Amino acid sequence: DYELCEEWGHLYPVPREDLINLHREHLLHLLEMGDMEKALQLLQRIEDPGVCLAISEQSLDQHPNLAASHFLADYLTAHFYPSLTAARRNEIQALYIGSKVLLTLPELSRVNYFHLSSRPLLMLEQLLMNMKVDWVSVAVQTLHQLLAGREIGFTVEDIDNLLSKYAEKALNFPFTLKQKRS
Repeated sequence: DYELCEEWGHLYPVPREDLINLHREHLLHLLEMGDMEKALQLLQRIEDPGVCLAISEQSLDQHPNLAASHFLADYLTAHFYPSLTAARRNEIQALYIGSKVLLTLPELSRVNYFHLSSRPLLMLEQLLMNMKVDWVSVAVQTLHQLLAGREIGFTVEDIDNLLSKYAEKALNFPFTLKQKRS
């Protein structure tokens, strides 16, 4: 049905907003089905860059599944980076990095941290609070690799400070040791 509507749009004038809505719904459908190749082909068929940007951003703002969010964040960064505001760039890159970190977690646990995908530093803190030390190790390695040369609102130093803070808390004893009496 989406393809038929797209063909109709080539034959007859369709208002810009209706065209954006059609392509957005088609894109989200393809991403839901896991067909990233067809989703990319759909975006490449759209001739107007403004329409393509609107479709991609609106789709991302609908908070699709993890793979779709990762795909859209990557696509927006690769194709529209200069067109985005600094705040929006940071938001999209944080989502890209957060989704990448989520993909390093065990599949069954991802759903518990998905709501933090746009806030990777907070996700890392949540993992620390949940005592998922092995997962934190992999997440930190991934973050260090992804943050190289990127500005997204936090740095490697912020990660190190967070780890230091929780390491200090782990060694903090809330009671004093009793001395032996002779």
